Amino acid sequence: MLSLLYAAQDPRRLERFWSTLTEGQESIPIRFFPTDRPKTGLNRVHLHLTSETEEHQRRTVARALELGGAHLDVGQKPEEGHIVLADPEGNEFCVIEAGNKYLANTGFLGELACDGSRATGLFWSAALGWPLVWDQDEETAIQSPTGGTKIGFGGPPVAPRTDNERMLFGIDGDLDRLLTLGASLVEGEPVDPDGIPFKIY
Repeated sequence: MLSLLYAAQDPRRLERFWSTLTEGQESIPIRFFPTDRPKTGLNRVHLHLTSETEEHQRRTVARALELGGAHLDVGQKPEEGHIVLADPEGNEFCVIEAGNKYLANTGFLGELACDGSRATGLFWSAALGWPLVWDQDEETAIQSPTGGTKIGFGGPPVAPRTDNERMLFGIDGDLDRLLTLGASLVEGEPVDPDGIPFKIY
């Protein structure tokens, strides 16, 4: 079982934002935990929300803004169909345009888009028992055999680890097994092949 662990200065506010915006349509649970450190830089993980129609996309954006989100410029081009927003603590997410074939049949929370290598994509595929649904040019994506949210890894270059990671994966698993699959320990903490920490329940 996988979950997304989400650091927040105000966990209750951020939980309200996401639970209201997604209306509980999350095949990967999001768990919020407190931090006293403000966000700096771009996150290693950001969420992609899907749209059924252009009107659905507009409604999702409007709802996010009503709940305390904001438009965000990360260098996207005007002709691109997705809309980049930030949640109330500045965490990036995208509302993807209708008709996106890559995210077809994923649900409203279409993807966790991650900065990560192919080796890390293969590690999480093996750890979760989720098959690869994309493997091209060092970019990978995995998805549960039952469908739902994809997890994509964008390939190199992979940004170095920072001491202020806002989003981490949590897994109900066995440490020894995960070590045989490619994880390692850094100061007693499990990390994936890219050196990014994750939590074991």
